[in-house]
Amino acid sequence: MINRVLIRLKIIQIVYAYYQNGSKNLDAAEKELFFSLSKAYDLYNYLLMLIIAVTNYAQKRIEAAKSKLAPTAEELNPNMKFVENKFVSQLEVNKQLTEFSVNQKRSWNNDEDFVKGLYEQIVESDIYKDYMALPEGTYEDDRELWRKLYKNFIYNNSKLDVLLEDQSLYWNDDKEIVDTFVLKTIKRFEASNGADQPLLPEFKDEEDREFARRLFRRTILNSDYYRHLISENTRNWDLDRVAFMDVVVMQCALAEILSFPNIPISVSLNEYVEIAKVYSTPKSGSFVNGTLDGIVNQLKKDGKLTKN
Repeated sequence: MINRVLIRLKIIQIVYAYYQNGSKNLDAAEKELFFSLSKAYDLYNYLLMLIIAVTNYAQKRIEAAKSKLAPTAEELNPNMKFVENKFVSQLEVNKQLTEFSVNQKRSWNNDEDFVKGLYEQIVESDIYKDYMALPEGTYEDDRELWRKLYKNFIYNNSKLDVLLEDQSLYWNDDKEIVDTFVLKTIKRFEASNGADQPLLPEFKDEEDREFARRLFRRTILNSDYYRHLISENTRNWDLDRVAFMDVVVMQCALAEILSFPNIPISVSLNEYVEIAKVYSTPKSGSFVNGTLDGIVNQLKKDGKLTKN
């Protein structure tokens, strides 16, 4: 699940903190990096659990309505389509998700007000109304409902962002990327897999885990050389006046460009320029792009950069 976009972002955050905190313990910083990445995987599981929490809340509403002193005919015979959603029923018994819930002792029970508000938004939507109007839904209809609901009500949800930020500082910048993994997971579910439906793994493969470890260590251990290259290509600037985040971003970019010959230079440049745009100053994107482009051209000219 953890892709290289998220790995790069986490490395920049940890490298920035490494220098800002005055820490010189590389092993401890690397441990913090992998812990941070594991928290992103926790968020992935936790957001899948939110789908179950909303459905369970809907079930509670139905039961409460039936228990009234004078329930209406509609309350006594409710439309059970939403709470009996086949996709959610499968998700609820998923072995990996159940194991996460038990081991991490996580649930949405303490955030019922948020779950209630989310449910009320959903039932007012045309997506929900159109689904409930269908005579009899297939598994594919049930799965597609939650893909649409997630995309429209959980993705880019500012209230949820605040709630998650209060629960974990590690989740500040993770949700937008993790949302894409949740949507991918919903799309991949197959009824025939039952409770054994595989969720996305924490890392796609061991190569990605090694990419994270190696990129982080090269960024720190070769920092003097990378900063020399940056300084040489920003002669009209005092390096101390360059935004420190820009320096860290370029340091990470150079570590990747020089350490991973199989990754195209254009891919590396694009990734780090985008990070600079979001996490540094308004002018950082063009500054980082121009500086790295100059360094790459000089390295090629000097025969110090080879790419497969």
